[in-house]
Amino acid sequence: MDEGIGAWPARRAERSPDAVALVDGPTGARTSYAELDERVGARAGRLAELGVGHGDRVALLGENSPAYLEWLFAAARLGAITVPVNFRLSASEVAYVLTDSGARALVRSTAFAPLADAACAGLDPAPVLVELADEPDGPALREPEPTTGRGAEPCVIMYTSGTTGAPKGAVLTHDNMLWNAVNMLSAGPGMASTDVTIAAAPLFHIGALGISALPILYAGGTVVVVPSFDPAGFLDLMAAERVTTQFLVPAMWAALTRVPDLDERSFPALRWAIAGGAPCPLTVIERFLGLGWTFTEGFGMTELSPSALFLDAADVVSHAGSVGRPFMHLDARLVDEAGEDVEVGEVGELVLRGPSVFAGYWNRPEATAEAMRGGWFHTGDLGVRDAQGFVTLVDRRKDMIITGGENVYPIEVEQVLHRHPGVADVAVVGVGDPQWGESVLAVVVPADPDAPPAADDVIAFAREHIAHFKAPRRVEVVGELPRNATGKLLKRTLREQFAGSAATVSR
Repeated sequence: MDEGIGAWPARRAERSPDAVALVDGPTGARTSYAELDERVGARAGRLAELGVGHGDRVALLGENSPAYLEWLFAAARLGAITVPVNFRLSASEVAYVLTDSGARALVRSTAFAPLADAACAGLDPAPVLVELADEPDGPALREPEPTTGRGAEPCVIMYTSGTTGAPKGAVLTHDNMLWNAVNMLSAGPGMASTDVTIAAAPLFHIGALGISALPILYAGGTVVVVPSFDPAGFLDLMAAERVTTQFLVPAMWAALTRVPDLDERSFPALRWAIAGGAPCPLTVIERFLGLGWTFTEGFGMTELSPSALFLDAADVVSHAGSVGRPFMHLDARLVDEAGEDVEVGEVGELVLRGPSVFAGYWNRPEATAEAMRGGWFHTGDLGVRDAQGFVTLVDRRKDMIITGGENVYPIEVEQVLHRHPGVADVAVVGVGDPQWGESVLAVVVPADPDAPPAADDVIAFAREHIAHFKAPRRVEVVGELPRNATGKLLKRTLREQFAGSAATVSR
């Protein structure tokens, strides 16, 4: 049936009304599917009272909470479009998102009321402000019977990080979200109504929303929602709530490896874990495999809702470093600049096609046409495919380094340097070089801030494992690496800091 995601709580309430849908992590309060349906209906009624209707945009600005998901479903029930807003943005950046999306309402939490007020101060018209935590008390707006014809309509506008320019709003339809959920339910060990997960990564990010929260709720499972991430507290909660499947970005998984008593903890309910949102260091994967975990890795993007490629647990060791093969309902190719398939082992751009691929960029037809050339979404990621179809990403096209005519892919160098005992975190970028065009710079976070590794030692370590031209010629030590909310390295910031330019070197 061609329904929107606003129908999901009602459908689940019919089938398993008493099953637990949401758990508030800090308080332990539980919401059944029957209660979720009622709350979604009441919130939808509240939005309707404020004049929000079909096609209107409803922005969400707040930390993770059960209410956050309730408002998202409520907007969907009305046929409105949710715009999750990164709460780490400045007021001017939030104002840009509100203006670009044309948000009619802004649902914000008390914690971010000052940010919301500052963002709305100069807007005319300004969106209607709604308190995120307000208890729904009006008449519930029931899901129409049936909600057909909504599948192809916009459901969510997720704004890209904007690290290379003004953020663009990726338009994800109800069908995109549905097929992404189907992809996740059919991946690896799968997901079912008996599964429990924690939404710890920010829900304004497609990873937390699309990899676990929405698929688990579609399946009828339980989502435990926490407003922030504390490594030791997170592990406590995993055990207490008997988490069965868990998504985190690599930086969060890495933080868990540094919890002193990790080896002494037990998680008998955990069936499988998945890293995504950025390349996961192999040392982190190996740490959890050493604990006997079923640890997997995936690759996705906002524009893909986000499921794209998945590495099954059985292949994590034999194809270490790969991001796997396409999800069930997705086609993938590696192509050259002419759009022709490259041979096995050759580097090409990853392009994808399928029902979870976005509808385009909000009000940007030219950018949409560029991204969807030939009917395939062009990711901008470079990769190689082996004879079995496993794809290994070598880097973003824009981050590739050309030094002395040789291609260097930063991910390869970073994976090597992650194994250096004195390195806790690392990023590799290209900087201008009068002799070689570009040279390789490694920016490292020391494992021991009081005893950082010597640059010569880091360079020598790299040269022991990879070709000399790939090894860094320069090493800089920092306290931490700049990352966005999804855990992705902000290499633009590093180039600004150490090379005096945000852009990669001109070819």
